[in-house]
Amino acid sequence: MQFSNKILNTPSSFIRNILKVTDSPNVISFAGGLPNPISFPIDALQEAINNSIAHEGAKLFQYSTTQGYLPLREMIAAKYRKNFGLDIDASDVFITTGSQQALEILGKVFLNKGDGVVMEAPGYLGAIQAFTLAEPEFYPVTLEEDGLNVAQLEETLKNNPNIKFIYTVPNFQNPTGITYSREKRDAIYEVVKNYDVALIEDDPYGELRFSGEALPYIGAGRLQNSVLLGSFSKTVTPGFRLGYIVTKNKEILSHVETAKQATDLHTNIFAQMTIAEYLTHNAYEEHVNKIIELYNTQATAMLNAIEKHFPKEVHYTKPQGGMFIWATLPEGISALELFEESMAADVAFVPGDPFYTHPNNVNTLRLNYTNATEEIIEEGIQRLGNIMKQFIEKKQKATVEA
Repeated sequence: MQFSNKILNTPSSFIRNILKVTDSPNVISFAGGLPNPISFPIDALQEAINNSIAHEGAKLFQYSTTQGYLPLREMIAAKYRKNFGLDIDASDVFITTGSQQALEILGKVFLNKGDGVVMEAPGYLGAIQAFTLAEPEFYPVTLEEDGLNVAQLEETLKNNPNIKFIYTVPNFQNPTGITYSREKRDAIYEVVKNYDVALIEDDPYGELRFSGEALPYIGAGRLQNSVLLGSFSKTVTPGFRLGYIVTKNKEILSHVETAKQATDLHTNIFAQMTIAEYLTHNAYEEHVNKIIELYNTQATAMLNAIEKHFPKEVHYTKPQGGMFIWATLPEGISALELFEESMAADVAFVPGDPFYTHPNNVNTLRLNYTNATEEIIEEGIQRLGNIMKQFIEKKQKATVEA
């Protein structure tokens, strides 16, 4: 059989493959980016489903419009007006099948083979996978502790006129957990405004802040080619696969609609109507605050365990929200090799390699804290810390002897 280069060159999801391996009940897994299932409002969703069927009848099971259910789009627009003071209305909102589909559609809309994409390094591996299907040229820009390296970003944009867009996750970034500072957001804006490129700000975790102040977006409200991505996966339910694109640029939305029609006509209307019904009759912000409290407890447990059990030469981020902690091993220590040792002790994490567009046995790894109890976090981090100490000592000894 002959297959396309674009599919042959697109990597399989590293995390999805890891999850198959870590599915054993004996494995303590910090690998997936899974919301905690105790945060799912199951009873309220059951009521919303029943009410939707009673009120909407056959509409719940019929084909629907490509852009998405109008009442739901109005609710999303209202959130951006209230929380960020943005001039957003329903016509600026486009519903997608998860924000992952939004990434794939934007790749179709913007990219020809060989066009440029600026990616955070490290960056979200789902975006790398989605954009790779369009066969672009990736331009990684180093992600510092407060956001992209601005000088490197400007140099990259200046020297590569084929760049079509910049992809960022400014709040509690996946995989690092870092948040762009206000100063860095302004500095990035000052650079990007001088170039004819789109700025995509993917924000699935932004509502899950448990410390620090909420910050404005980099481009929304002040860049013509600003695109925001959001999702209900981290705050209500991931299984409904509901995400959305928000932009004031009608030309972009017009092409998004064409690409969406070619992809799947429209997003599941049953899920859209159910979520709209849920949002209408439930205290959404109270629900999100409960998730924040839960994740704050879990993040604190993991940070305390890391402080206690990891070798002192291992550095790690301290997130203000979201779902992830990023750890950096000493130079020359492969996280992929460490993963093999760790799995032998039934502890899983995600090595850093798949989060780079040009990986090379990197010394970084991602830990997820949202899907484990405090007791399991303590046990798993203690095991992992012991493995790290032994592994680092072994590697350093081998280097000295060589």
